[in-house]
Amino acid sequence: MATLQVTAPRLSRELYATPAAVSTLDREAIAQGQQRTRLDEALVRVPGMFLQNRDNFAQGQRISIRGFGARAPFGVRGITVMVDGIPYTLPDGQAQLDAIDLDSAERIEVIRGPSSVLYGNAAGGVIDITTADGRDNPGSSVRTEVGSDGYRKAVVQTGGAQGDWSHHVSFSALNVDGYREQSSTEKYLLNAKLRRELGSDRALTAIINLLENPRSEDPGALNAGEVARGRDQAAPNSLALDAGQNVDQQLIGLQYEDLSAGPGALYLKGFVAQRDFEQQLPYVGDSRIGYQRDYLGASAEYHHEVSLGSLPLSYITGVDVARQDDERFRNAVNGQGVVGEQLAEETQTATSVGVFAQGDLALTEQVTLSLGARFDSVELEVDDRYLSDGDQSGEQTFNEWSGSAGLSYRYRPQHQVYVNTGTAFETPTFSEFANPVGGGFNPSVSPQKAWNREVGARGYIAPLAMDYDLTLFSVRVRDELVPYDDGGRTFYQNAGDTDRDGIELALGWQLADQWRLDSALTLASYEFDRFTTPSESFGGNRIPGLPEQTWVNQLTWQGLDERFATLETQYVGDMVADNANETEVDSYWLVNLRVGDGWQLGSDTRLNAYVGVRNLLDEEHYANVRLNGTFGRFYEPAPGRSVYGGVEVSF
Repeated sequence: MATLQVTAPRLSRELYATPAAVSTLDREAIAQGQQRTRLDEALVRVPGMFLQNRDNFAQGQRISIRGFGARAPFGVRGITVMVDGIPYTLPDGQAQLDAIDLDSAERIEVIRGPSSVLYGNAAGGVIDITTADGRDNPGSSVRTEVGSDGYRKAVVQTGGAQGDWSHHVSFSALNVDGYREQSSTEKYLLNAKLRRELGSDRALTAIINLLENPRSEDPGALNAGEVARGRDQAAPNSLALDAGQNVDQQLIGLQYEDLSAGPGALYLKGFVAQRDFEQQLPYVGDSRIGYQRDYLGASAEYHHEVSLGSLPLSYITGVDVARQDDERFRNAVNGQGVVGEQLAEETQTATSVGVFAQGDLALTEQVTLSLGARFDSVELEVDDRYLSDGDQSGEQTFNEWSGSAGLSYRYRPQHQVYVNTGTAFETPTFSEFANPVGGGFNPSVSPQKAWNREVGARGYIAPLAMDYDLTLFSVRVRDELVPYDDGGRTFYQNAGDTDRDGIELALGWQLADQWRLDSALTLASYEFDRFTTPSESFGGNRIPGLPEQTWVNQLTWQGLDERFATLETQYVGDMVADNANETEVDSYWLVNLRVGDGWQLGSDTRLNAYVGVRNLLDEEHYANVRLNGTFGRFYEPAPGRSVYGGVEVSF
């Protein structure tokens, strides 16, 4: 096998010298026969990950890595999401995924475990996405797709390099009617990169990302009785109130790299983003919310290799700064969906500053010691301008240290064992700071802290043409943040301690020249170690919303040129939906199929076509389970058997 590199920012090193659980997906794994509208299509084959909510664009996909992120009823918590070096995770710890352009994605890397030492707040795991810049994929293409439930998508891309310049531009338009009532979506996305080489070792890259999402409806969650009467119906309030959201976002980034900055390499990055958001939540009351957000940040990194005595040392040091300003409002809505008086108006400001350093010391040619440390200061401030209910302004500052240590032993050229440990922290987001007894900050909510330990082995067995990645992990979390419902709204509390222990196994086996099997298995235990409320004790209960067993298999046949077929099976173990573990959700199996072919139409023109079938066996299951749902509304049913197909012309 060729030498494998981990290229995620701040973790650039050879894979077999990396003392961490890392999964890498290339363009073929992301794109071949896929719709490329949701992250789960590619990330489903990463062990330790669980993704929900692929069919509700208004709420967004829920992603968890080793249990981090599972508490979010919508959006992403506890996980750092990076796209082309730009943090899509905000200073307060939440992230949105709707502006990620998977049609341009060239590579996705996942760090499966707490990584605050390199990424700061809310880094229980890291998803790093790199999009094309035109240097490796010149040419243009037009693709169109149609499918079940009114699915329609069109994509136009162009890219290339000329002299010192390279570029890649991708535009997509997505329309989905949806399997359930009140679940349609309309979204337009532009992603562009322009790169200028400034000599052999320097370059400047500009990034533009534009999102227009005028409609994403929210069908809401159902109770068991409603599910039995009709899986495709929407919750009554979702229909009555026309629940959903609209988003308009613009992002501009500028990045400079100098690979010969003195004896090392210097990377400077900066970005500015603006987001307008409005949402109708599916309940009567203070359910019309919105904000105008300004988000900007910058980072500087210096990479250098020196000798510590006779031992080679490579290190990274740097600084991150970011700031978000949200002008937020909330209005009352009656049972007929009429928007009434304003109930809240405030400015939420989050500022984060982080300083970090990490070094890899080669003790021998086979043994590498990695050490890292980081200091973060996160300030959250609310300026209340709706004073009829009193001044609910407040301010919180968190100063946090994170550390990591790892040891890698490369006992053969393509075999490695490693051990590492690290700490991470996660502040409550602004929405998680909501006060159930009034506005402003909830004074009883504080950050959660995690301590991660893992032992792993990875390698490539040449006689069998098999690669393997095995990890045993144990995570202890103090002051775990968990959601609970009060009158239809979600609030948060610190739940004491939780334990997350498990095994992750990924295998890739080239059975023959044309046949390959990829498998990802997760066996875990996610439990409350200590969690009490004034009226209940949940110690020893499972953490809701997480299956403790998942198993994904992909059998791929690759024929001549672009001809392929992939049969995919997914097993998702049972889970519980509430802290009391009184509501259980059954396990299920899914079978998906993708086939495609390609034809050369001319010297520079090629036609590709593909068809996909999701849930081939028409299994009844849930796309999302809402945690601790009010009035038994836990369930968001998933579609049955659905079909899609696409045609792409490249030239």
